[in-house]
Formats: sequence, C-alpha cells, structure tokens
Amino acid sequence: MHPFTYTRVSDTREALNAGRRGGRYIAGGTTLVDLMRETVERPEALVDISGLPLDEITVTERGGLRIGALVTMSEAAAHRKVRTLFPVVSEALELSAAAQLRNTATIGGNIMQRTRCTYFRDVTADCNKREPGSGCAALEGVNRTHAILGTSDACVATHPSDVAVAFAALEAQVRLLGPDGERQVPFADFLLRPGSTPNREQALRKGELITAVEIPALPRPLKSGYLKVRDRQSYEFALTSAAVALHVRGGVIREARVAAGGVGTVPWKLPAVERHLVGERPSDALWTAAADKAAEGARPLQHNRFKVELLKRTVERQLRIVGGTK
Repeated sequence: MHPFTYTRVSDTREALNAGRRGGRYIAGGTTLVDLMRETVERPEALVDISGLPLDEITVTERGGLRIGALVTMSEAAAHRKVRTLFPVVSEALELSAAAQLRNTATIGGNIMQRTRCTYFRDVTADCNKREPGSGCAALEGVNRTHAILGTSDACVATHPSDVAVAFAALEAQVRLLGPDGERQVPFADFLLRPGSTPNREQALRKGELITAVEIPALPRPLKSGYLKVRDRQSYEFALTSAAVALHVRGGVIREARVAAGGVGTVPWKLPAVERHLVGERPSDALWTAAADKAAEGARPLQHNRFKVELLKRTVERQLRIVGGTK
C-alpha cells in the first residue's frame, strides 16, 4: 500500500475544502480500501466523512423518499418507509453483498463503487478504465460476466451495484454538494457510459460530495420488486437482474419503470419495455412480448452471448411476479 494522509472531518464545509484539494472521500470504505490494497487505487489523501449528518431517511413533501448518502445498506433495507413505499429498493439491497458488508457500506459508497472486472483489478492486465490508452484485455479475454449493453471498444465492464438498478428504474436523483453549491443530477446521467473515456465514471465535479439519493413520488398503488440471477445463491454479483415498478389502475398498466443490472456498463433503463407495457392489460402474452425488447442494442462478446436470452427471461419473470400473473 502506498503512503497517504488521513483526515476525519466533522462538517460538510471542512469536507468540501479537503475534497477541493484532491482528497478522496471515504465512509464505510468497503470498496476503496480493497482497491488500495490491490494498488488499483493510490489516493494521496483520504477524507473520512463518516461523521457527517447525512444518515437520515425522510419522506419528501409529495411522498417520495430521500435516503442520506451515509445511511448504511442494512439501515436502508430495513427502514419501514423504504419497505412500504419502494420494496424494490429493499429487495435489491438485501440481495447485495454479505450481511457484514451491508452493515458497513453506505448508499453513497454503493453507487460509487467501481467495477468487479477481473482485468480492472489485475494491475498487470491492460485496462483503459485503470490506465487510459492501455487497451481492454476483456475484449479478447474471458468475458462471460461482462456487459452486453452500453459497451464501447474501450470498455465492456459491468457496473456491480444492485440498488443502483432500482434507483435507475425509479428515476431517482442524486443530490450533490460542492464548492459551487447544491445541485441534483438524474440518476440516468450520474453514472457515465464508458465511450472513449471509461476512466471517468460519474458526473461529479471536483470536490463534490453525494449528500442523498432522492426517489420521486410515483402514482399509487405501486407494486415493485427486484430479481437477481447469479451463479450461486450466496454472496455473488448478478449475471442479470431486473428492477420493476408497475402502477396498475382499472386493470390497465398506467406507468411502468423497468431497469436491468449485470448486463450494462451502467444500470440499464429499458424504455422500450416500458413503452410496450403502458396502456395494456397485464397478461402472460404481454410480459413475454415486452421482455423480448429488453436486449435491444445488445453487443454480446464471445463468452457472454447467453446473457441476451437470460436478460429477456429475467425481465419476463419479474414482470410476472410484480404484475401478479406468475
């Protein structure tokens, strides 16, 4: 591990000043510390923000939900309002990581976590995300777990977060605080596709701090849930996953929010699936037809072609579960 300085801050102004000077924010540290051990990350300064007052969950005026960046995954999953208003968030969190990690890892840190691509974590391998311009070993290597959506010639690594898929489906906003004040970024714009700059992963300005993730109020009644397909039932990352939220009134689907995980370089919103559902009556035939649109634009690699069909079946299965026709 390379030498670094460590500062624990007690208020946001102190944190922002340290971040503006190039310090890296750390709270639970469940991702960053691992990457530092592996010498993938070599920050010169760490800024411990775990003592900041960003650990509350509140219902917004219109009935949405604001989850503080320092709320732990376990706290968010167990919170009564999260479970009641947006079960898809609770389910995604409970299917993430091991219990010990969920007790430490924070919501802000979870959406900031970096890929689990083997080549990214192997400092002897070519990786444009770790070392821009070096190449992407996954393109011709073992790429079974890599992305089929949102890829580029520079990177095919998947984003590993489960709860980020739920946030993408629900069209959440990321609340940020920086030297220039507060701003909100739509979740769909916060995590960046690799393009030709895979080393730039979030739409953060220098020194900015995530303060909360805010889920907007959605029409009620709303049924939602998260389904994760993985190689084993114990702690494992998704091969595919689906976050679904449906507003059904009068026997007709009025609104649909659908996103997929494990298949994209970012949590992947599925607007074609959503459009196919809205205005229709729930049925087995509808779920199948909608799910067939889930892999539009996919660019599978040598070893992950199976993900195209697996994604369709995962989305179809979750539509049936949430739609009540399983």
